[in-house]
Amino acid sequence: MKYVLVTGGVVSGLGKGVTASSIGLLLQACGLRVTSIKIDPYLNTDAGTMSPFEHGEVYVLDDGGEVDLDLGNYERFLDIKLTRDNNITTGKIYQSVIEKERRGDYLGKTVQVVPHITDAIQEWIERVAKIPVDGKEGPADVCVIELGGTIGDIESMPFIEALGQFSYRVGPGNFCLVHVSLVPILNVVGEQKTKPTQHSVRQLRGLGLFPNLLACRCSKELDGSTKAKLAQFCHVPLSNVLTLHDVPNIWHIPLLLKDQKAHESILKALNLPGVAAKPNLKEWTVRTKNYDKCHETVRIAMVGKYTGLSDAYLSVLKALLHASVAHNRKLIVDWVPAGDLEDGTYGEDPKAHTAAWTLLKGANGVLVPGGFGDRGVQGKTLAAKYAREHNVPYLGICLGMQIAVIEFARSVLGLHGATSAEFDPETKTPCVVFMPEGSKTHMGGTMRLGSRTTYFQVADCKSAKLYGNVSSVDERHRHRYEVNPDMVSQLESAGLSFVGKDETGSRMEIVELPSHPFFIGVQFHPEFKSRPGKPAPLFSGLIAAACEPKRTVTMPGNGHTNKIPNGIYNGHSPIRKAHQNGNGFISSNGSLNGVFTNGNGVYVDGSC
Repeated sequence: MKYVLVTGGVVSGLGKGVTASSIGLLLQACGLRVTSIKIDPYLNTDAGTMSPFEHGEVYVLDDGGEVDLDLGNYERFLDIKLTRDNNITTGKIYQSVIEKERRGDYLGKTVQVVPHITDAIQEWIERVAKIPVDGKEGPADVCVIELGGTIGDIESMPFIEALGQFSYRVGPGNFCLVHVSLVPILNVVGEQKTKPTQHSVRQLRGLGLFPNLLACRCSKELDGSTKAKLAQFCHVPLSNVLTLHDVPNIWHIPLLLKDQKAHESILKALNLPGVAAKPNLKEWTVRTKNYDKCHETVRIAMVGKYTGLSDAYLSVLKALLHASVAHNRKLIVDWVPAGDLEDGTYGEDPKAHTAAWTLLKGANGVLVPGGFGDRGVQGKTLAAKYAREHNVPYLGICLGMQIAVIEFARSVLGLHGATSAEFDPETKTPCVVFMPEGSKTHMGGTMRLGSRTTYFQVADCKSAKLYGNVSSVDERHRHRYEVNPDMVSQLESAGLSFVGKDETGSRMEIVELPSHPFFIGVQFHPEFKSRPGKPAPLFSGLIAAACEPKRTVTMPGNGHTNKIPNGIYNGHSPIRKAHQNGNGFISSNGSLNGVFTNGNGVYVDGSC
């Protein structure tokens, strides 16, 4: 087994995850089998109980693992299926060591960070690296490991010590270290500054890890003199100093590495130059160029409560992007804070209320993603009502499906008190109820998680057609509440159709409104299985419906109805702040992480 370790220095958010994924893709293109491991030094056992404001979305794997969003990058770039053990945390390591100590496995010895914690880390890496993740038998050829955080962080010290020992243990020719660092350009002098990277590498070397390659993040391509200086002071060959400058979209990153022959340097360090073939990235290159040529836009209103942090909906953004590129459209995401749509906001902040409705009514399609808690629920319900009544394409995911059912019960069945037991445990009209197998005392790992099978009940429904007329589909879940099975017949008699159910037939998985051009809600999370070149079917359906030529929309404030091509509002939407979205790469027009504002919403560029 060969190992590639990716570390980061100077600041966080440089794009270690994208760099690690791109390296994996490049090695895959050379004919090697690749697996990935993400190390997160926090004490949490997993990401399941953390707020999206802490680390972005919680990514869910087939086996039900709730993991860091970087594992989503790995799966999307490499088209593999990882396991919960591919995400190592301090909590998992300490828990395993303490369990061994309680069993008496250490035979009365004093249990210490060195050697017991460091040994546990190394054993975990070796064990997980052998698990096949590409559907083939036997272990992969190369394991790409990303160490989260920044060199110098106190919480990552046990991992750095363990990885230093590990590199010595596996020996030369089996271990390659790529250090991602920042080369800033100070506006005052306009010069590329190497000192931060020099200090970061010096600190790394002092901790027992010696980089084979430097991947330098900079707004512009590195000058020859800058690369020479870094090579000299960081003890790295000049050919191994790579520049990762800002690009139009991050699908260019693997191509950027290939153009600089990064694969040759890595293969040489791993003693594989004669084994691997030349990288074949033809399909990836064509897809990247096709995306760059997309000019006609499609606007999707994302109605949620974490709209100030796009990381919270990272996989949803990627799935929308994959579908948009497949339909030759440039994606514009209009972030609509759900709370701003509510009537109460009109009295408190009428400008925010008007702006939110302007964005919603100017969109070609509406998406309500998953979430927890009652904040913004009324706004999401109003968005679902607007989409249903105005024939606007709608996709509700997890909570978004439950919201669609609640809105239908209130508006069509006249059950004005209809709601979810999550929001009102005492409600007399629970459209959504707590699942009987769930736990009300423990939060971590107690939801309905991972891949489950959904069986289609209606052969010619829109969802079944999008999935290729199959009888069932396997999708990933993460929820505690479900549609109340006792209300299904009442809802269906009024026009809703629950076209997908679980194996028992009592758990609702997919709901459609047959009379609507595209109104679908799903209890699962289809975004987790979307891939570049293989968009999730339901997202593809949403974008296709949103691309229909013309529809009539009503703009708030003047009461007039305007014919608008593709439903695009011809005025100005408020500029929303662009936030970090988990890849750390800036597009060539100066936007952060490929998410940029232009006065008419937020573009999302090609991040996988």
